[in-house]
Amino acid sequence: MPLKIIRNDITKMPVDAIVNAANTSLKMGGGVCGAIFSAAGTVKLQEECDLIGRCNTGQAVITSAYSLPSKYIVHAVGPIWRGGGSGEASLLHLCYTNSLVLALEHDCQSIAFPLISSGIYGYPKDKALQIAISAIGEFLLKHDITVYLVVYDKKSFVLSEKLFDAIEKYIDDNYVEEHMVAGSSILEPYKKPVRKVKRKLEDVIGQLDEPFAQMLLRLIDEKGLTDVQTYKKANMDRKLFSKIRSSKSYNPSKITSIALAIALELNLDETRDLLNKAGFSLSHSNKFDVIIEYFIEEGNYNIYEINEALFAFEQVLLGS
Repeated sequence: MPLKIIRNDITKMPVDAIVNAANTSLKMGGGVCGAIFSAAGTVKLQEECDLIGRCNTGQAVITSAYSLPSKYIVHAVGPIWRGGGSGEASLLHLCYTNSLVLALEHDCQSIAFPLISSGIYGYPKDKALQIAISAIGEFLLKHDITVYLVVYDKKSFVLSEKLFDAIEKYIDDNYVEEHMVAGSSILEPYKKPVRKVKRKLEDVIGQLDEPFAQMLLRLIDEKGLTDVQTYKKANMDRKLFSKIRSSKSYNPSKITSIALAIALELNLDETRDLLNKAGFSLSHSNKFDVIIEYFIEEGNYNIYEINEALFAFEQVLLGS
């Protein structure tokens, strides 16, 4: 099941569990912690937390959610930022993993996280985000649960400066708005030459009438992947993939097509071929397409990192 990055108030998320960025004494604090306690009902929640007593850094405990729309609150204690040399990254990674394990042990099908430790604990937001994406992504490759990373506002979501600058430059170099060609009324966006991997002519001719689903299943076999590996790497729900698998005439959306291309780690030439089977293309007059092209050219097929960038540039995310 997929990871989704959304803007919302975590106390309003209708999920099985929400995660509280807790302190070791499990007392009501400020920021996200204070908001969750207030929305749940401070007295009852604090009484249950007091019965538990304590939670060490990197660990998580679970309580009822009381007045919240969720069933449970997972209280995860993130590390205080001390410069990065005190094992903060490992402890923060553990926060996410332990929270997810706890949620599955309580039969949760969905869970919502804040960006743990990025508030009063001072963890740099870009580094905290990278760890969150990494920990959740690793877990989802082995387990089925829908995960939301909840961002309260745009300012609280910070893509690493190096990656942001690289993508921004790539967009500046490649993205062009549709324009009037001199002496013509035809709209023609600039087309950058695509580096192609040479293929045999008989292979191209032999695949002319190959429908999307057939091509997809052939590529999965050629890449040595299983169905499960494919839909997980595509950040896709199993049910949606089953529809594609069971129907040779299935026509997916462009988002789904690209997510599958990323999961299969196709090069640009192969990606365009797969998209063409579903009736789509990549255009340099579309920022979403340019960002996708950037990651493919960089050889980065981590769909969670791609979605991180798409979110930062206010584009629709990949997956389902």
